[in-house]
Amino acid sequence: MKKHLIRIITIIAALYIIFCGFFYFFQQEFIFHPQKLNTTYTFHFKQNFEEINIKTTDGILLNSLLFKANDSKGLILYLHGNAGALDSWGRIAPVYTDLGYDILFVDYRGFGKSGGEIDNEEQLHSDMQCVYNEMKKSYEEDKIIVLGYSIGTGLAAKVASENSPQMLILQAPYYSLTNVIKSICPIIPDFTIRYKLETYKFILKCKMPIVIFHGDKDNVIDYSNSLKLKPLLKDTDRLITLSGEGHNNITENQEYRRVLTGLLNDSK
Repeated sequence: MKKHLIRIITIIAALYIIFCGFFYFFQQEFIFHPQKLNTTYTFHFKQNFEEINIKTTDGILLNSLLFKANDSKGLILYLHGNAGALDSWGRIAPVYTDLGYDILFVDYRGFGKSGGEIDNEEQLHSDMQCVYNEMKKSYEEDKIIVLGYSIGTGLAAKVASENSPQMLILQAPYYSLTNVIKSICPIIPDFTIRYKLETYKFILKCKMPIVIFHGDKDNVIDYSNSLKLKPLLKDTDRLITLSGEGHNNITENQEYRRVLTGLLNDSK
C-alpha cells in the first residue's frame, strides 16, 4: 500500500514538473493569439490612413497604421490586446480622430504584417520604445497620449514610465500578468512565468496623469486588478468604473465615450 502511494505521488510530481516545463517554454502561445496577414495585404478603411513600418533594434519591421484628424491636437499611441491584427483594430480609429487626435495602431511581432515572433518581455518593451521614439520625430512628447488595452496596458505603462507623454490611459489593466495567470491557474509557480508585465511597478514611475477604465463585469481581466492599482495612483489620477461592462466593448461604452471626450477636449 505504501509503495503504491509513493508511486502515485511520484507520477503526480512528474506530471506537474512536465506541465510547469511546458508552460515555461511555450507560455507565449497561451498569452498571445496573433492573426497573421500576408505582407501584400491591402488595408481598407473609410478614412485616410498611412501605413508605416517601424524598425526595431534587431532590424524587425513592425507594421503600423496612422490615422489623422482634420485638425490634430496630438497623437494617441494605441497598444492593442493579445489577439487580432490592424485590419480589425483600425476600425475604432474614428472614435479618437473625431475628437481631434491622430492615432497610431501598431502590431506586435508576429501579428498582422509585422515580422518576427515574440520571444520575451524585454523584447516587447524594447519594441514599444522604438515605436515611441519614431513618433517623437513627428510629435512633441507633451502632445502624445499613450493608451493601452488589455495585454497592451502593461506595455503602455512601461513605455509611459520611461518617457514623458501627456497622459496614460489604461483600458482593463492588470495589476501584473502574473496576477492574471495565477488567478486562472493557481498551481503555476511564479518562477515559471516569464511574461510578468508588472503594471503596478511601472505606474509608480509615471509622472503624467493616469486614467484607468475598467468594467466591473470583466471576466477576462477581473476588475479587482484595477482596485489593487488604485492605491498606487497619484491624487491627479482617476479610476473610472464602467458599470455592467465586460472586457471587449470598452471603446463602445457610452460612459467611456463621455469621459474620453472630456479628457481629450481638456487636453493641451
